[in-house]
Amino acid sequence: MAKKNTVSLKTAQKWIKEWRDLESSYNKYHRIKAFNIPLIDLQEVLKEKGIANVRAYLGVAKFENHDTNPPEFLYEEKLLIVGVDKNNKDMISVIKAPDGLTDGEGDDIYDLTSPCPDLCDPESPLND
Repeated sequence: MAKKNTVSLKTAQKWIKEWRDLESSYNKYHRIKAFNIPLIDLQEVLKEKGIANVRAYLGVAKFENHDTNPPEFLYEEKLLIVGVDKNNKDMISVIKAPDGLTDGEGDDIYDLTSPCPDLCDPESPLND
């Protein structure tokens, strides 16, 4: 059975780099508060053989909005999780790609893409 909500290492690296490049000014203009994490994603990462912990990475995907003239960029926050082994190493498949970037099988980096806002609990005291 194929795992749900996974992304390739190349995509994860791009999103994480985009987040780190934008983070200092990004948070001045965007209101990310939290992420809603699908239970299936946690269950699948916890089932990985040899897992001792889980690590989360922040990223941001950049999209071009062609409904505006000129096109503007839209951003969606990403929370990515990976299994971590007993030696504190990320449990991701890595191979060398022709363009020099590393990439894996695309089934061990989980994309937990339900940022708040929009998927929020408006009554939560943590959502002030």
